[in-house]
Amino acid sequence: MPADDLPETIHVTTDAQLRAVSNLTRHRIMAVLRFEPATITQIAARVGLAKGSSSYHMRLLERAGLVKVVRTRKVRGVTERYYAMAARSIVLPDPGVGQPDVLMRNAVADLEAAPVDGERHVRMAHLRLTGEQFAELGARLQALADEYRELSDPSLPDVSLAFALFRPAPREQAEGDSK
Repeated sequence: MPADDLPETIHVTTDAQLRAVSNLTRHRIMAVLRFEPATITQIAARVGLAKGSSSYHMRLLERAGLVKVVRTRKVRGVTERYYAMAARSIVLPDPGVGQPDVLMRNAVADLEAAPVDGERHVRMAHLRLTGEQFAELGARLQALADEYRELSDPSLPDVSLAFALFRPAPREQAEGDSK
């Protein structure tokens, strides 16, 4: 399916979908499919999985409606399936109180697995902003991410961008939760 025919977003609403995207291996599989379709064999090689494991994870993602077969071809009597994301982006529900944020948890795991000697830009800034400034910064970060997503070229190496703009829990509450 050409990228132009893809729906813009899939909203994760079911438990099956949430379980599918919560798994780090499936998160990495979806990253492989971000720009172009791939077969089970190609996915297994890119993620570092056995073909059987790759097939298992793809079935779960497909059942959850997050990926789909976009073309098939016969290779030596076997039907080879090419999988792609079912939408350009996936929108996750906000985590409940005390639950980890799936996107950030997976992003941190990917960051920790990235080569230490590779180029990377990791920063954290503590800011004090008005409600208006907070909203403006969030919109600017989203616009910047969208701008660069449009410039993405599937022939280039993958780059991941993760950002979180949030108001931390009040210090008293955060300290009380850890006791």
